[in-house]
Amino acid sequence: MSLNYSDKNTSQIEGHLNGPLFQNALQTIEEAAKIIDCDKNVLERLKKPRRCVTVSVPVRMDDYSVKVFTGYRVQYNATLGPYKGGIRYHQNVDLPEVVGLAALMTFKNSVLGLPLGGAKGGVCVDPTKLSRTEKQNLTRRYASEISSFVGPTKDIPAPDVGTDPQTMAWFMDTYSQEQGGYSQPGVVTGKPVEIGGSLGRNHATGLGVVFVAEKAFENCRIPFAGARIVVQGFGNVGSFAALFSYQRGAKVIAVSDVSGGIFNGDGLNIPELIEYVKINKSIKDFPKSQPVSNSQLLELDCEGLFPCALEGQIDVHNAEKIKAKIIVEGANGPVSNAATKILHSRNIFIAPDVVANGGGVIVSYFEWVQDIMSFFWDEHEIDNRLKSIITKAFDTVVTFRNEKNVDMRSAAMAVSIKRLEKAMLLRGLYPR
Repeated sequence: MSLNYSDKNTSQIEGHLNGPLFQNALQTIEEAAKIIDCDKNVLERLKKPRRCVTVSVPVRMDDYSVKVFTGYRVQYNATLGPYKGGIRYHQNVDLPEVVGLAALMTFKNSVLGLPLGGAKGGVCVDPTKLSRTEKQNLTRRYASEISSFVGPTKDIPAPDVGTDPQTMAWFMDTYSQEQGGYSQPGVVTGKPVEIGGSLGRNHATGLGVVFVAEKAFENCRIPFAGARIVVQGFGNVGSFAALFSYQRGAKVIAVSDVSGGIFNGDGLNIPELIEYVKINKSIKDFPKSQPVSNSQLLELDCEGLFPCALEGQIDVHNAEKIKAKIIVEGANGPVSNAATKILHSRNIFIAPDVVANGGGVIVSYFEWVQDIMSFFWDEHEIDNRLKSIITKAFDTVVTFRNEKNVDMRSAAMAVSIKRLEKAMLLRGLYPR
C-alpha cells in the first residue's frame, strides 16, 4: 500500500504524523523557519512527507510456517537529490517512527551539504529472533516489495538499527536480479567492500561523532585529551565513538548496551572492552568496572556525553539532572526539543544529531559516488573527506548560532531549511 500526499484522501495518513519523534522534529522545523523567515509555502511542503509506503512481508520460517511482517519506506523530500536513508529492523518500528526518521534524514543531508534527499525504511521485527535464513528471506521479500520505489537514481537505502552489510548485500542482489540480472551496487550503501562497499564505512558514524566532539570541545575551550566521556550505547556507533575518543586521549568512564551500563572513574580500556564484547556479546561483568543503570549513566558527572542508542533518552524528566558540559548526539533524536531548551538555558552545549551523526551518510554518499564511477578511494582519503565535510557543517552551524543567538539544534535546522528553501523556490512547484 502506498499512501501519497498527492492523493485526494490524505486523512488516512494524518495519524502517522503524530509520532513523538516527528512531532519533536516538527516543532524544531517551525521554530527554525521563524528564525530565517522561511517562505510559508515552502514550510508547508517541508512539514509533510512526499510518500509513505506500507508493505506486507510474508516470510517462510525455518519450521515451514509463514509469518507476515509489516515493512515501511518513507520518502520525505527529494529536492536536493535522490532519497537516502537507512533500513531498520526492530520490534518497535512503526510508520510514525519511520516518518520522523525520514524527516531527520532530509534535514541532515541538507545541513551537511550533500546532494541527497531524505528517506527511511524498516520492518517491524525482532531480528535477534530470526535465523540467518529467516533474516535473508525477510530482506529479500521486503526488497522485492519496495523495489519499484528504490534505485540508484531514485532512493538509496543503507543499514540502520538491526541491519548490517550482509543485509545490504541481500537487498542489492534481490534488486539486481529483478532489474535485469546484472549487479547494480548503487542501489544501496553500507555493503561489504567485496561487492562495491566503501572502505571506512563501518566506522564512519562513530568517527564523525568524534570529529564533531573535538570541534565542540574546542568551541567550549575544553581539552579533549583527558576529558571524561560517557557513551550511551555500545553498538556500531557507540563502540567506535568510544574507541576513537580513547585513542585521542579522552577518558571513557562509562558505556552501556542493552544489558545495562558499566563505570570506571579512572577510565575503561576500550580496546579490551571491544574484544570482551566479541566473546561475551555484552559489556556486562567487564572486569575493573561497576554496574550502573541507564538513568545513572546519563546523569554522571563528565565533560562529554555521547548518546548513541535510541531516540528520546533525554527529556524534560531528566534534563535538569544532566551534568555533562557537552552533549554530542550519536543517535537520532536522543534529546527532545523541550529538553534542548532546558539544557541550552543551563549552558550545556549540544552538537545536534543532524550534524554529529552525519558520518555514516557522508561515507554512504562517497560509496554511492564510487559505485557510479566504478572508481574507489583508499580509507585515508575517505576519512579525510569525511572530516572536511562534517567539520565544515559544524562550523557553519556554530557561526549561524552565534549570529542569531539561538541553540545549536535550532541553528542546524535553520541552516538546513535555508538550503532547502532556496532549492525549492528555484525549482518551483509542479504543476502550477
